Amino acid sequence: MKEYQTITEVSGPLVFAEVDEPIGYDEIVEIETPQGDTLRGQVLESSDGLVSIQVFEGTGGIDRNASVRFLGETMKMPVTEDLLGRVLDGSGNPIDGGPDIVPEERQDIVGAAINPYSREYPEEFIQTGVSAIDGMNTLVRGQKLPIFSGSGLPHNDLALQIARQATVPEEEESEEGGSEFAVIFGAMGITAEEANEFMDDFERTGALERSVVFMNLADDPAVERTVTPRMALTTAEYLAFEKGYHVLVILTDMTNYCEALREIGAAREEVPGRRGYPGYMYTDLAQLYERAGRIEGREGSVTQIPILTMPGDDDTHPIPDLTGYITEGQIMMDRDLNSQGVEPPINVSPSLSRLMDDGIGEGLTRADHADVKDQLFAAYAEGKDLRDLVNIVGREALSERDNKYLDFADRFEEEFVEQGYDTNRSIDETLEIGWDLLSMLPKEELNRIGEDLIEEHYREDDGETVEAAAD
Repeated sequence: MKEYQTITEVSGPLVFAEVDEPIGYDEIVEIETPQGDTLRGQVLESSDGLVSIQVFEGTGGIDRNASVRFLGETMKMPVTEDLLGRVLDGSGNPIDGGPDIVPEERQDIVGAAINPYSREYPEEFIQTGVSAIDGMNTLVRGQKLPIFSGSGLPHNDLALQIARQATVPEEEESEEGGSEFAVIFGAMGITAEEANEFMDDFERTGALERSVVFMNLADDPAVERTVTPRMALTTAEYLAFEKGYHVLVILTDMTNYCEALREIGAAREEVPGRRGYPGYMYTDLAQLYERAGRIEGREGSVTQIPILTMPGDDDTHPIPDLTGYITEGQIMMDRDLNSQGVEPPINVSPSLSRLMDDGIGEGLTRADHADVKDQLFAAYAEGKDLRDLVNIVGREALSERDNKYLDFADRFEEEFVEQGYDTNRSIDETLEIGWDLLSMLPKEELNRIGEDLIEEHYREDDGETVEAAAD
């Protein structure tokens, strides 16, 4: 193995060195500083006689006297089923005080895209226990459904709640036991305080036993942030497609990841794209998000919930904009609902799950799920429109029908969306709350629900269903 002492420049997280042999893209590099420290890096660009290296631990201590060794292989993640219950740093090294990892395999972190011909269509329900998601914007196995949040909103609390509560009911009910459920939690650029909250919650609730946690803190190098989600997804793919787990990958915060891309792009003096982000950011995000899915003939699945904070609450910002193009919907968190004390503050109106219709219904959730969801959306939308009218003409000027819709919108937020971060609702509980709310409205207003379902579930004034009253 050749060793070079030919560093010509250090720029931000990048080191430039002269070489006299071809060096492969993404090749792993070891840099030994004059102080005796060994730092790891990766080849970012290779041309005749010159390579640029991004250093994971930061470039502190590196000068022209440092030695550079090229290892001749790309970065790999040591994977094993024993990773469950472990806490790792952003580069995949244990930080929980446990034993060293003895890997069954070492897999390339870049990963191969799933062949579209081999993909199975996502259509099995994942229960998160959160009514605003399960009832209105259902998550299905193999989907990528991001959460769009804003600075200061409690997206971390929602992420922890989903990590704690998420299950595959169909597998739990099957006599054979089915595949096990696992959570991969990748945190990028979070503060030490947030990291402590995450770990306290994981340990208090016992969720850590079925989880693998990757922690990249705000004071860790930006370059490591670009590796963390790839480490997490490589672990998820191994557990899903080699060990048969249903894996839910939660990545927070993708905005910090994109900021790291921008920082590296600036250090490389690349021509910036929209708002200074690299022009290849769409491709880079797609390489991460498209690693969700199911493969024909394999038991397991990889489902993703990326979380991003929209700068300035702007959903046209490049990060949420490009994420929305690649993923299958979004869950929108709302600042107004948060200020009202609604937990979790999910605004169901602009939220969307494009694969929901295939993952609900008889045999998956319940036969009335689709109709209840449609009617709740319609009634809530009408109630919110009437709020604007009330500000102009006052509530007394509205009809009795309009007042019922106003009351419905208030109760929908207070009883359906509001549930706290410690309440785990089954899909049956969620739909029953939906029927309680819909029964506020006259039957003739329920024009999106079949008559047989109304007969079965609609509550009369005394709380009984129509069917029970007839008996």
